[in-house]
Amino acid sequence: MRCSKTQYRKPCLFFCQKCCVQCLCVPPGTYGNKQFCPCYDNWKTKRGGPKCP
Repeated sequence: MRCSKTQYRKPCLFFCQKCCVQCLCVPPGTYGNKQFCPCYDNWKTKRGGPKCP
């Protein structure tokens, strides 16, 4: 569901699964709504960008 509308399906699914295991939740919808899962929203890459799709 989260990665259903992206053209980068494989990397999206990889990171989404990683984030789901770490955070035990995934925000609803295909994009945004990260306020429903603070861990998912706050996990950043080394460069400071969002790690979770």
